[in-house]
Amino acid sequence: MIYDRFQQESIAHINNGHSVIVSAPTGAGKTAIAEHVIQTCLDQNVGVIYTAPIKALSNQKFRDFQGNYSEKIGILTGDVSINADAPVLIMTTEIFRNKVLDEPESLKKYSWIIYDEIHYIDNYERGTVWEESLVFLPKHMNLLGLSATIPNIKQLANWISTIHNKPVQVVLEEKRPVPLHFFFQCNNQVVDKITHLRRSREAKANKLHGLIDYIREREGLPCIYFVFGRKRTEDLAFELSTYNFLNKDEQQQIEKMFDDLCRRFELTNESSASLIYPLIKRGIAYHHAGMLPTLKEVIERLFTSRLIKVIFTTETFALGINMPSRTVVFDELRKYYGRFIRPLKTRDFYQMAGRAGRRGIDDEGFVYCRVNLNRIKPEEVKEVIYNMPEKVKSQFNTSYATVLNLYEKYKDDLFNIYPLTLHYFQTKKKEQDEALRLMNAKLKLLKDSGHIQNNSLTPKGRFAKAVYGYELILAELYEQNIFEQLDEFGLGVIAVSAVFEPRKNQELINVSKKSRRLKQLCEEMHEKIKGQEARLRIYPFSKAPYFNLSLAMEYWLQGTAFSKILQFTDTDEGEVVRYFRMAIQILREIRDNPVSSSFLKDRIKETIRMINRDVVDAEKQLRES
Repeated sequence: MIYDRFQQESIAHINNGHSVIVSAPTGAGKTAIAEHVIQTCLDQNVGVIYTAPIKALSNQKFRDFQGNYSEKIGILTGDVSINADAPVLIMTTEIFRNKVLDEPESLKKYSWIIYDEIHYIDNYERGTVWEESLVFLPKHMNLLGLSATIPNIKQLANWISTIHNKPVQVVLEEKRPVPLHFFFQCNNQVVDKITHLRRSREAKANKLHGLIDYIREREGLPCIYFVFGRKRTEDLAFELSTYNFLNKDEQQQIEKMFDDLCRRFELTNESSASLIYPLIKRGIAYHHAGMLPTLKEVIERLFTSRLIKVIFTTETFALGINMPSRTVVFDELRKYYGRFIRPLKTRDFYQMAGRAGRRGIDDEGFVYCRVNLNRIKPEEVKEVIYNMPEKVKSQFNTSYATVLNLYEKYKDDLFNIYPLTLHYFQTKKKEQDEALRLMNAKLKLLKDSGHIQNNSLTPKGRFAKAVYGYELILAELYEQNIFEQLDEFGLGVIAVSAVFEPRKNQELINVSKKSRRLKQLCEEMHEKIKGQEARLRIYPFSKAPYFNLSLAMEYWLQGTAFSKILQFTDTDEGEVVRYFRMAIQILREIRDNPVSSSFLKDRIKETIRMINRDVVDAEKQLRES
């Protein structure tokens, strides 16, 4: 294989035994460096861990690497455990962080860790997981960090180098192997310069058909069309349903491939597969998190076969999943960021735009931005595209489980850990003092609520330290012996309610009489916890339990078909599967908890068996792949 300059430089550092962080544009070829680390570790008979920010990416890497390394690959994501002792082990960063804190001895045989999308340390909700895993990285492990282009990559490397007292090499690549060319649709005209974006007295709506015709005439297919809303991906796809992008041979190929894949993944009788089929026959598809995971995989396979010519998708399609195209379209350049809508971050824009231009196939990639001047100004468009990518900033906010794990090891000296964080490395004294105050407040709450007594973790504390993200509410249920009193239905309902997050304005449809008592109990517990957190000025508050999927879970546990349980919820079918899988992960953490009774472990084992069937069974999906 002929390597590019930045790949050669990275590999040289790796061969010299150095940790490396690589910053390069999407599609530049960072995966080749990871593959070199994997092959080197296998040749030297040592282990390597590959972490990814989302389960979909972990699953894709498992499928990709299986082709090259077969039985030497394993995966561990909480709802999937295949070949968990393999020398090459793929896992989510959460699983790695938990291992680092809870069972570091299990990592002794692994010499390298690969952090895919290491800039995810900047993620508001989950960045702390990356930071904690890097702070407590075992001394014997080297790391390879793969990052999108970020301006403060050297700062990130300096921080890791400082806390571990060993060099971390930085390799930068700013040039894309396939250059991008930008176009803008505004007032239903396509222009190639931002300076041509001007308001018109007769403002015309941007027509989808006009844009697709423009792209098609210039041989711009295949095309990934990014949309910031699940329903809109489907609406736009059906708006295009009068088009047919396939010739007769291609149509026969895609029909056969779709039918074969639907049989393999047991989708033949699924209404969602039937709904998309007329689009598939025309070379059109949509893809979003609300779809069944198996149907999403079918769509991904059709796209990589190059038979899908236009796919409407949400932004997760851009996150590490290797699905390049000739053209990328942005439905708009604004999106919802947690609390408000704002123009796209430059880094997010290029994560998606970088899918344009297939290396070795295209001389250049094309990016089309649909612009409505009533929603975004030309200068904002310019900032999105031509600003420097945003710096990576720490989102440090230690979980209760982490505080308990640190207290168990360091007692009140756990505060000495904070100066090792990226947060401390990046911030001024005022922010540092606030971070320490928050840690101290969490420790006080844990002591006041009986997780810690006489300078040691109580059984309640030992239970809580192993259920990341849902520590306080689940530990209360444990302490009050509620779990022991629940049957499989109650355990399933508690688990799915702990993880469920309702959409904005989503209302509870119905709750059975049995679950109503559980709901009241959990809500009373949560109110008490929230009151304690408010008094100590702890933020954000611990997540509340939501019982929106309780009835669907009860029917699923009775053996009801998946298509039938959907009538008991207004949650998208793909989200139902995701939350059921997350419930399995929580149940496994409770089952594997050393303080759980053998009676509870057996009952949870049966609950997991009852939930983990058919479309919910993530391992089955991977094995079918």
